[in-house]
Amino acid sequence: MKKGFSLPLWVTGAAKSALKKLLGFPSEDYELIKIPKDKNPIKIKVHSSGLINGESYALGISFVDSGLDLDLTQNLEIWTIASLEKTHKTINNPLDRINIIPGYGVGIDQQTSKICISNFAKEVLVENLLDIIPQRYKLNLEIVFPNGKFLAERTSNKSFGIVEGLSIIGTSAETFASASPDQLKNAKAQLKHIITNERCDTIIFVIGENGLDLAKSSNIKFPIIKVGNWIGPLLVDAAIQKIKTVILFGYHGKLIKLAGGIFHTHNHLADARIEILVYLAIKEEVPIKIIKKLSQATTVEDALLLLESFSLSMADKLWNKLSDTVEKRSIEYVNKYIKTDMKVAAIIFDKKRLIRWSGKNSKDYMSAFKDF
Repeated sequence: MKKGFSLPLWVTGAAKSALKKLLGFPSEDYELIKIPKDKNPIKIKVHSSGLINGESYALGISFVDSGLDLDLTQNLEIWTIASLEKTHKTINNPLDRINIIPGYGVGIDQQTSKICISNFAKEVLVENLLDIIPQRYKLNLEIVFPNGKFLAERTSNKSFGIVEGLSIIGTSAETFASASPDQLKNAKAQLKHIITNERCDTIIFVIGENGLDLAKSSNIKFPIIKVGNWIGPLLVDAAIQKIKTVILFGYHGKLIKLAGGIFHTHNHLADARIEILVYLAIKEEVPIKIIKKLSQATTVEDALLLLESFSLSMADKLWNKLSDTVEKRSIEYVNKYIKTDMKVAAIIFDKKRLIRWSGKNSKDYMSAFKDF
């Protein structure tokens, strides 16, 4: 199985190397990275580390090896610049002892200017750096992706209000290609484990890293599985495993493909998002002049904003229709392979990561998402 390690581990490897260099430890070509709730550390290769700026700062450099051929961060160069700051009182909150600074090429929230980093990434940094930081000091850690700003132009970051570079939103240590059979095998194994150990009849399939980060930061009681692009086969597997309800939770730019009958959603295989939206707009009798403009939109988000500028109520009606269609087409897909009474519920969020739309089967579950 081809796999590698996610971006947070490579950031942490470079950061740990820089901090140790600052404290006078000898340089090594790798760092052992501890993973929260996992007994086995992971060996992360470090390219180099050294003292800079009069020896008051240290620089650690690593290169991402995600193991994924189509991953934008594969071979991404990471710089971490560490410095220590004296404090005059005891800091009890571990996160307050590490000041994570977004440097060049690292994504920030457009509204708050805060670094876009997942809880998992923060936990890994704390787990590996906190014990090394001297008492009554805090660590200032600037993260730099020299090529991050360029690479971010090839992502959907701006759709989520993330600007200036790449976000650090890995949610697990290992990586699996979302379009490869490895991802499907891993997701099926997770599903079987949940069914065996938790005896649940409702499960959430999240589509995309943003969906997973959003779901994990909530208090949702249902088990969560990231399904990557293998939505169709996993829906069938859930029906075989006698799951009663699957909640599909994701960004509209991904889930819209299911409304068009596309159940392997990787862009290398199929897109047609605007075409699907235009088809739904025709069915909902959106004025032809608006449909023509929708057909010229370059992204689903641009199409949404265009429709909202014309009529908010019409936009909501169309996107709720989209949610209904996702549910309907999903069950039709499953029933081609196995006759089932399983329900599929679709819940969709927008670029601001706000829950906006749901299908008819989702009404009973919306309250579980109100804490977002």
